[in-house]
Amino acid sequence: MSELERRLARGGDGPAPDADRLSAALRQRAAAEGLLDVAYASMDSPLGELLVAVTPRGLVRVAYVQEATEAVLEDLANRVSPRVLRAPERTDEVRDELEEYFAGARRGFDTPIDWSLVRGFAVGVLQATARVPFGQVTTYRDVAGAAGSPRAARAAGNALGSNPIPIVVPCHRVLHAGGGLGGYTGGLERKRFLLRLEGAGPIG
Repeated sequence: MSELERRLARGGDGPAPDADRLSAALRQRAAAEGLLDVAYASMDSPLGELLVAVTPRGLVRVAYVQEATEAVLEDLANRVSPRVLRAPERTDEVRDELEEYFAGARRGFDTPIDWSLVRGFAVGVLQATARVPFGQVTTYRDVAGAAGSPRAARAAGNALGSNPIPIVVPCHRVLHAGGGLGGYTGGLERKRFLLRLEGAGPIG
């Protein structure tokens, strides 16, 4: 819960619908006045609860439930903007796309990406990763090469390990050159699940 939402929660003992209307009105006013820089919401998925955050430029964060919500929001406030507010309607597009993906009805994402949380070499690595097609896999060495440093496979692995937008930027499609799974920020079971969902072949 953000500080703004805490203030709303302490604001009185009125019925919940009034609080909901007040919260919605507050979000609308914040957006209209240019005060809503990062909007976020949660959603259920086959991989557990996901936190999704967007800016006016696009999707900036997807976080697995294993990550503490407060820590994710604090990181967004520190690195993107302190004007962070729960605003589910602002995340509808990407949440709908994620639901379609998990249902097997979507093979790619149309939502724009905001790369604000990515710096340096990692930008090239993650942008190369975003171009790996549904149902296919590549290697750390290959995405390093696509980012301009073919010998930097380890650095590419580090960049993928800190990918702030998993699933949509499909770091699960990147494997070791020998076919090993490598690592994954959400854990290897989630990586296996995503690869199987996409029909990427036998996964160890």
